[in-house]
Amino acid sequence: MNVESIVNAVLAVVWSPYLVVLCLATGLYFSVRTRFVQLRALPDMLRLMFRHERSDAGVSPFQALSLSLSSRVGVGNIAGVAMAIAFGGPGAIFWMWIVAFLGASSAFIESTLAQIYKDRDAKGQYRGGPAYYIEKGLGQRWYAVLFALVTVLAGAMLAGTQSNAITSAVNEAWDVPVMVTTCVLLVVLAAILLGGVRRIARVAEWVVPVMAVAYLLVTAVVMVLNVERVPEVIALVLRSAFGVDAAFGAMIGTAIQWGVRRGVLSNEAGMGSGAHPAAAAEVSHPVKQGLVQSFSVYIDTMVVCSATAFLILSTGLYNVYDPAVNGVPDEARLLLGNLPGVEAGPRFVQHAVESALPGFGKSFVALAILPFAFTTILALYYMAETNVSYLCRDRPRGWVMGTFQLLFLAATGYSAMNSATVAWALGDIGVGMMSWLNIIAILLLQRPALAALRDYEDHRRHGRDPLFNPKLLGVRNTSVWAQ
Repeated sequence: MNVESIVNAVLAVVWSPYLVVLCLATGLYFSVRTRFVQLRALPDMLRLMFRHERSDAGVSPFQALSLSLSSRVGVGNIAGVAMAIAFGGPGAIFWMWIVAFLGASSAFIESTLAQIYKDRDAKGQYRGGPAYYIEKGLGQRWYAVLFALVTVLAGAMLAGTQSNAITSAVNEAWDVPVMVTTCVLLVVLAAILLGGVRRIARVAEWVVPVMAVAYLLVTAVVMVLNVERVPEVIALVLRSAFGVDAAFGAMIGTAIQWGVRRGVLSNEAGMGSGAHPAAAAEVSHPVKQGLVQSFSVYIDTMVVCSATAFLILSTGLYNVYDPAVNGVPDEARLLLGNLPGVEAGPRFVQHAVESALPGFGKSFVALAILPFAFTTILALYYMAETNVSYLCRDRPRGWVMGTFQLLFLAATGYSAMNSATVAWALGDIGVGMMSWLNIIAILLLQRPALAALRDYEDHRRHGRDPLFNPKLLGVRNTSVWAQ
């Protein structure tokens, strides 16, 4: 049994239909419990996003949002969407939208909890995330340690999907050897990582908005050139999502599974990764950052992922593979083969842009992937580093952090030069393991977040700027807020 077979066997267990149901059901449950805060609080989300509160201990809400978006807006928005279409059909896009809308409420709960139970590390900077709220809120140190260990491992796995996409896209566009791109990537990455969370946040604050706007502008140009096909694309997505399309009618189960899996990988709602940068923000009330992080799910899926989907579907340049056929080469599984011989992933997007803007597509997509993937690696490193810090009781020795950095760089470099199939499967395993552990935790620990939401809304109704006092809500073990 080779490595790829072992990885796929583990993936099938982690991403069973039970996890798909759990992600959707949890999002629906929290939507009802918060009275659809992801819709009601949209004006507050936009207002809070650009507040400039910060301190020596924490970053601004916008910096925390940018750091979170660095993780959410990545290769999953380009290659991940293409793979969802290839293996789940066009209908997978609809289920990505559903998991984003429902998942925005899960993102609100986990990010609010991260703020409530955040702590300070040895340097006085805010740290937090699922491991912290599991220990402080649930009182289960063993569960928190398990989550932290899984997250450190998952961070390295997910970073590999990003580095692999960088080397693949650069090789496709400019024929640069994979080894050369990998070496340059690791040198630049190491220089930024040594600067700590503040340097990561500063890089993300500038790079994320610029790269997102540039990518959206080009996708908009391509869509305008194919505007007459947009209504048919929408109809195709809806028909495929509910199994009534002639070509993709039998793929409804696969469409749901791939839509949810790629949706969670992309927007990370319920996975717990967005809770780490949320805890680093300086705010006067935990709900403020919870709302900001909830809005980031919309930016990721409803805007960036949708742009990629419409780009691919409107040009018609994609393949779809029959989920019922296994054990044969991909070419023998084709239900739709508009790009024969082209591997699912960023190459779909490169061909789509190239068809509308000849001589520009491959290079542009490679240039877009570079900052998308690179800032995602930075955010994943921050997530993993936070959990290393937690495991060391926020006082990691220099050699511990140095060893971790070397191992993270080694894992990133290994996947950059490995098979794309294995790299993506490992990333999905990381997402799945984190999601299982975190969703169970936030379901058990929902009350403090819901109490904080009621407190925030009470302050707003009386025209006051919300200030959080955990004692009034009966919330304990909130060391930062108690000071």
